[in-house]
Amino acid sequence: MDRPNIPLNALRAFEVAARQGSFTRAAIELRVTQAAVSHQLIALEELLGTSLFHRTPKGLILTDEGTVLHPILTQSFDRIGNVLDRFLDGRYQETLNVGVVTTFATGYLIERLPDFQQKHPGVNLRLFTNNNRVDIAKEGLDIAIRFGEGLWPGLQAIPLLTTPLTPLCSPDIGASLKTPQDLTKHILFRSYRSDEWELWFQNASTPCPKITGSVFDSSVAMADMVEAGLGIALLPYGMFKRRISEGRLVRPFPNEITTGKYWLTHLKSKPTTPATTLFKNWLLSELPEHVA
Repeated sequence: MDRPNIPLNALRAFEVAARQGSFTRAAIELRVTQAAVSHQLIALEELLGTSLFHRTPKGLILTDEGTVLHPILTQSFDRIGNVLDRFLDGRYQETLNVGVVTTFATGYLIERLPDFQQKHPGVNLRLFTNNNRVDIAKEGLDIAIRFGEGLWPGLQAIPLLTTPLTPLCSPDIGASLKTPQDLTKHILFRSYRSDEWELWFQNASTPCPKITGSVFDSSVAMADMVEAGLGIALLPYGMFKRRISEGRLVRPFPNEITTGKYWLTHLKSKPTTPATTLFKNWLLSELPEHVA
């Protein structure tokens, strides 16, 4: 049915009557007469060519056709009502809960958020950082930005950035490194992805030593340890540009490996809200194809 011909008033009368189980109670909720409700429903049944109710002494009972139609209308009117409720003082208001791996938050997102807030003042953005382990549904998030291969059951994943890994260290340690083999003289911190150092040494055509440094679940925590001169870590250098430009970290070798990407994810089963769309479109428009 073409949208201009959709009988909205009749559909609204049917939804309320089905929910209330009575023409009388439906008329009270709609603030019209019982005759007006009855007229709307008769007209809707004639348009659809089927009965939607069984009229009984105990009230209205939905037919099979009415049972199919009613939940769809209830959900649709609820969604419309929820959106209209968010207009305050003539401006749309919506809260958006975003989970984001800490490395991406501190290395890229946070410094750009004022631009989003300026462009979309009606979105109340709530940011929740994590160590790349997150359950969107359980934590009540609308979106999660995470690192990996983009394969998470039940989630829609949109690629954001590829950020290669390379050794970063303090300037003092960096001054002592002439070849990749020199790395073996220092503590090499590890992430929970245990094969990263092996892949990097392979890329550098250097035998990989036994890696015994501490394991971290946060690149930011590793960067703090590295900056303090306590070891060397494989880090996504694109996320630590500020520390590098300020001379707090150095990149001793050009060799790099790619083990994944940052992704914007959301539940496939959850309807996309206007705020989700605004944030996604803004983020994609801000991102270069590759951060180096």
